[in-house]
Amino acid sequence: MIDHFSFDERLGIPVPDLAVEWDEYNKVTQQYILFHWEKIRGSIPDRIAELEQEINHKQAKLSDESDFPRSCKLNTEIADLASIINDLWLWYRADQTISTKVHQ
Repeated sequence: MIDHFSFDERLGIPVPDLAVEWDEYNKVTQQYILFHWEKIRGSIPDRIAELEQEINHKQAKLSDESDFPRSCKLNTEIADLASIINDLWLWYRADQTISTKVHQ
C-alpha cells in the first residue's frame, strides 16, 4: 500500500499519489493511507527546520558576498528554499481536510 505515495525530490518527503478519488477507497485503505500520512506529516516540521538552517547559512554567506552575480545566485537559492518551506506547510495543513472526511 506504500504505492499510495511518491517521493517528491524537491520537497524531500513522500506525498500522497492517489490513483482514484478519496471516497472510492474503502475505509480500511483510507485508514492505512492516513496512518502513513500522519507519520510523514510528523516529519515535515523537522524537514522545514533543516531548510531554515540552509537559508540561514546562505544568508550568512550573502552578507559577506561582494560579487554581484554570486549574490544573485544566493538570493535565488534562498528564494527556492523559502518556496519549498511554503509548500511543505501547505502539505502539513492538508491533513486537516482529509481527516475530517474520514471521521464523518
